[in-house]
Amino acid sequence: MHFTSEQRLDHGVLEREFTLGEIPGILWTPASASASAPASASAPAPLILLSPPPLGLRKTYPRLVARARHAAADGFATATIELPGSGDRPRWPAAEQALADLRRAMEAGEPVTDEIIDALILPLVDKAVPEWQAALDALLSLPEVGGPVGYSGGVISIGTRLAVVEPRISAAVLFAGSFVPRAMFEEARQVTIPLHVLLQWDDEGNDRQAALDLFDAFGSKEKTLHANMGGHTGVPQHAGDAAAQFFTRHLK
Repeated sequence: MHFTSEQRLDHGVLEREFTLGEIPGILWTPASASASAPASASAPAPLILLSPPPLGLRKTYPRLVARARHAAADGFATATIELPGSGDRPRWPAAEQALADLRRAMEAGEPVTDEIIDALILPLVDKAVPEWQAALDALLSLPEVGGPVGYSGGVISIGTRLAVVEPRISAAVLFAGSFVPRAMFEEARQVTIPLHVLLQWDDEGNDRQAALDLFDAFGSKEKTLHANMGGHTGVPQHAGDAAAQFFTRHLK
């Protein structure tokens, strides 16, 4: 991990951009975890991984930094990395073709087939999950960052896979706002960590029934579904507050 820049935000939150090989990312740490904090106040901060949508970190930065500031106020460090094929990372022709096929079907009013969903989501999951694990290795090696670890965001299939294969993740907030391959339902049955799932009821790009079926498939003994009226980007503030309280219960 190589830090490329840093700036101090309000309330002492430290924002540092980094690269991990070819992968760009951002780490936010609260003032209480700063190396310059008094020894009596300094302690490794529990970590929340913020998974961005596949739009690029630059486009989604305002939403990510707002979530990071909120988490820092609760004593959490947060980190995000650029998804494969997004932002400034190299183009991914197969993913771009799958996205074009999806848009073509939706604009024509045709069914979105399993083949389209699989081609769009499964390669992304296969590539992104090991990258998140590598990022987690690097982040937990920093003295100011510690466990336990939470995961927050979409693509929901990435979070599902991570919850199955990564034992260091203790709890997850998942956003049900992306297409779900049928293969992920079997993986969902293997998930056992506490889950808090957010669903926008009128999400224009989401298969609501698939989201409900996926929630039903999760094997976790503790799982909560928060459904709110509104479109994809209309998550209400109280839903975000509930997600923050969920992490406070399970990670602190």
